[in-house]
Amino acid sequence: MFKAALNQFARSIALDLAPKQVRVNTVNPGATKTNLLEGLMSKEKIDTFMEEAAAITPNGRVGEAEEVAKAIAFLASNESSFTTGIHLLIDGGAHLNTNIVPVE
Repeated sequence: MFKAALNQFARSIALDLAPKQVRVNTVNPGATKTNLLEGLMSKEKIDTFMEEAAAITPNGRVGEAEEVAKAIAFLASNESSFTTGIHLLIDGGAHLNTNIVPVE
């Protein structure tokens, strides 16, 4: 629910700021290999979570932080100068799958 609210807020702000040539976009990454979960879960649980996330992703893997960073860099660059109000899903197609990753 929070992501949906944030996405709608970004769309609203994009409309408000477009006349000033300010672009507003959101990036919605799926399961991505980072250090974020360290300290919150054991290595075994992290590995299990990543394996389960990869299993429900159509391309069969989780994302790399660099992939998300490159998408953000693109949206921040002049290469995307005609892009505003979008929600870029970087999840390997996981949003297309109706399975849910079990969380303990």
